[in-house]
Formats: sequence, C-alpha cells, structure tokens
Amino acid sequence: MNDKQEKFAQAYVLHRNATEAAKAAGYSSRSSANQGYRLLQVQVVIDRIHELEQQLETNVNVIEELENQYAYAKSSGHTNSAIKALELLSRVRGANSDVTGSLDKETLETAIVGCLNVLGEEKVVQLLSKCDFSEEILEEGKEEDEEDEEELAP
Repeated sequence: MNDKQEKFAQAYVLHRNATEAAKAAGYSSRSSANQGYRLLQVQVVIDRIHELEQQLETNVNVIEELENQYAYAKSSGHTNSAIKALELLSRVRGANSDVTGSLDKETLETAIVGCLNVLGEEKVVQLLSKCDFSEEILEEGKEEDEEDEEELAP
C-alpha cells in the first residue's frame, strides 16, 4: 500500500465519502471522484479501511445519548427532533439488537403509545382519520361525547 492509499483509507474512515477522501489524500479535485471510486475497489485499501474502523474508539454511549436527546426534544415540544431521535435509536438498536423474534403485544403497544404521545393529540387524530377504520372510531367518539353531555345536563 502506498502513502496516498493510506491517506485515502484514513480520510475515508473520517468522511465516509470517497471523493472527499481522495481530495484529502492528495488527488486533484478533477479526478477525485474517479480516484475515490477506483480506490474503493482495491482490496488492500478495503482491508485497511476495515482495520481502521475496528481501531476507532469512542467514549460516547450512542444509545444513551440518543435516549437523552429524545427525552429533551419530547419535553421541549420539539416533535420533529424527537421523531428523528427515535428513528436513529431504532436504527442503532436494530443494528445491535439481541432480539431475534417479533415484539410481544404489550411491548409493541407501549412503543406505539410513546410515539403517539410524541406526536400529540392533533396529529394523532389527523393520522387516525387516514385509517380504514377511522369512521368507526370517530362515530364511537361522538356517541361517547353525546352520552357525557347528557350526563352533565341538569
């Protein structure tokens, strides 16, 4: 492996972008896309990238950090950020999950309720209206509201 290939491998681990890694390794801007692609086909370079990735260490507990970000976003009313944190959490947990079977009903329901709480009442009602069974739910809700009003009437 030559020096440029080593620099490319190191830069690729940092950037995860072949063109940027090729530029960082000293290839010209004009040829960096082609060189990056070509270098990712060379087995010694691929092996070096994998070796460098194995050596990477971090003191950050990714799952804990994402859970903290989710909790903060949820408590602050930042729905989009909370959803993004949940999405990233599911990816990380999915990649590292020890669960091989499907979720049990109670766990699934708990997860759904958590997501619905993040979205808020207005968005949940909007989403429910798109379901095939929405008319039944909305009718039941109206009937319950009418019964409640009758009970409150003097």
